[in-house]
Parts: sequence; C-alpha cells; structure tokens
Amino acid sequence: MPTSSTGTVVVGAGPYGLSVAAHLRDAGADCRIIGTPMDFWHNHMPAGMFLKSEPFASSLSAPTAGTAFTDYRPGWRTGRPIPLDTFTAYGEWFAREVGLPTEPTLVTRVTRSDDRAGGPAGGRFEVALATGEVVSAANVVLAVGVGPFADMPPELRHLPDGVCGHSSEYRDLSAFKGRRVAVVGAGQSALETAVLLAEQGAEPHLVTRTARLRWNAVPDDGGASPLVRLLRGPRSGLGRGWRTWVWSERPQYTRLLSDAARARLVRTTLGPAGAWWLRDRFGDGIEVTPVRRITGAGLAGGRVTLAAVDRSGAPWSVTVDHVLAATGFSADVERVGVLSPDLRRDVVRTGRAPRLDAGFESSVPGLFFTGLAAAASFGPVMRFVHGADFCARRIARRVRPPHR
Repeated sequence: MPTSSTGTVVVGAGPYGLSVAAHLRDAGADCRIIGTPMDFWHNHMPAGMFLKSEPFASSLSAPTAGTAFTDYRPGWRTGRPIPLDTFTAYGEWFAREVGLPTEPTLVTRVTRSDDRAGGPAGGRFEVALATGEVVSAANVVLAVGVGPFADMPPELRHLPDGVCGHSSEYRDLSAFKGRRVAVVGAGQSALETAVLLAEQGAEPHLVTRTARLRWNAVPDDGGASPLVRLLRGPRSGLGRGWRTWVWSERPQYTRLLSDAARARLVRTTLGPAGAWWLRDRFGDGIEVTPVRRITGAGLAGGRVTLAAVDRSGAPWSVTVDHVLAATGFSADVERVGVLSPDLRRDVVRTGRAPRLDAGFESSVPGLFFTGLAAAASFGPVMRFVHGADFCARRIARRVRPPHR
C-alpha cells in the first residue's frame, strides 16, 4: 500500500530530470525527484572524457536566469571542450542553485493503481523506492537517460561480462593497461574510448563498420563575412545550418513529420564522427580496421576472437583480451525495467520507442518520457543535453494537478 503521496515523481536526476523538476517546482507543482544528481555521468562515463557539445549547448534548464553552464563557468569559450568532471560538477551545482531536494535512492517499480484493482485506465501510479517506501503519484516523469538503452551487437551478446561489455559500463579504463582491446564503433564514444585506452597504456584496435573515419569541422565563425555566415545558416545546439536549427531549436515542428522521416533524422543527424579536438590525440598507437559487418565472436583461453567480413568481402579476425562495444543507444520501452509489464504493454509506440503527444505524455495518461526515449517523437535534439529546455517547459505546462 502507498505510504506517501505527491503530485509528480521524477525518476532520474540527470540533465533532463533536474531540468523538468526545476520547471515543475517553479510552477508550484508538488513533486519528488528520485535519484542522485548526475549519477550516470559519474559512474558510467569514462574518466578523462570531454563533452562533444559546445558550452552554449550544454546547459540544464531552469525558469530563472543564472543557471546556464556559462554562469557556472563564465568565460568558457566556444571551441573549448568541457571535461566530464566539470560537467558533472555543474549539474550538482545546478541542483543546489535551484534548490532541488533530490532523493539519493532508486525507483524499483512503477505500477498503476488500477492495474491490480481491475479499474479503468487513467488512475494514479504507485512508485516503489529502494527504501521500501511506496509513493502514490498522479504523474510520473521518466528521465532515465540512456543507460537502459545501450545497444550491443547481437554477435557479441553471448560473451561473458569479463571479456565484453558496452562502453557505458566502464568508468576506469586504466584497468586495461597492457591489454589488447577491440573497440567496436566509429562515433565519438568509440573514437574517444580508443584514445583514452591508448593514453592509459592499452593496445586499442578500433573495428569500424564504416569505410572511413569522420571528424567534425573546427568552429570557424571568426573570419567569415556576413554573407558567408548567412549562407551557412545559424549555429544551434546541434551544429550549423537552417534545417539543423529547426531540428535543434523548434522540435515541435519535427514532431509534424512522418514517423519514418523522424526515424531517419534521429539515425542520420550528427552521425558517427569524432569531435574536431579529438583528432590530434588519435595517434599511431591505435589500429583501425574498417569492416562490412561483424559475423561472430568466440572465446578461448580467456581471450576473444572477433570475426568479421572486411571491406573487400574477405573473412577477417582479430584476437583480443577484451571487447568494448561503443555502439550507441536505442530507445525501447521494453528496456524500461522500472515500468510494470502492464504499463509497458499499454504504451503505444513508434517503432520500439514511446509515441508522445505535444506535451511529452505517452498513451498512458500521466506517464511522461524525456531525453532519448522522446527522440522518436521530437527528433535528434532529444539525444543531447540541449533538448532538456524544450522538454522541461512542455512537461511543466502539461502535468495534471494531483488528486489525493
């Protein structure tokens, strides 16, 4: 039985959860924020990592001024990458500055009160916490980040944790010193993981499923003429260009596209590429092999033999001590394990992701999704911190008043 009651429970205290909570509390909403601020960033991002986004696009959102990243670190210029530790410290500062009473525990299960009573859809939610408390809530905002959605190639899923894992599972890469590590992927996560491994004394072998590596261009506003800047288009949280500006700054229009068009945008916008500032660190100590596809992986004597078809169509293999899959994240309602099976069943989907209305509400009244889980409805900006402002404002306007 519920032991307490509130209007809204925000599940997660990363950039989206903190931003939504800041707007809800400013609007006078009764809400609880469950989670340790920036916990995933602290414990699942590799030490030594830098953010790919520019400072102006790395801010959490609050209705009051003075809480942007550049307020926390005045003078941090465009083109200067933000270290992971600086960003996590900023998120913690944001929570203190806004006065968010986060609760450092976990949500273990979200059910709907009427699921057990056999009543109609639309009742309150029961949110079970790791502390044993059960909270009754009119609304639940799932700000679970990317953690539940890590993509592992099917050819690697049978390998044990001791020799293979997703890149988001490794905080300290120094443990691989002197070991040969295959890194699968060609995006920022894969490229930076390979660089960090090499800098920690490991022997990284990057296995890419693209023909060549791509690198983002250096920001170049300085000497361009007004006409050139106009033709290039405005700079936004996702980069430069007029269409990019729409996807970044007006995601409500992205939602008007077809499901297929949005899926294509999410898949291709800011596709696999490394940050310009990482390129000089990508040295000779990193082997790179482009392949068409990975075909399998075998384990013998504690080492993994990774098999693939190379770009010429010939079989190829490499034997390593460990495999890191830097293969991204993909939203899937079935992976949101805190939701009861009945709730997951009732969430209407776009592909595997939840289908959301203009206020980020799912087909289950009162159940909201943020961040990557919202990308199938609002486009690629939801994959980045920059999308938190739009998301938080919309949810704060939509949440239903509590009925205790």
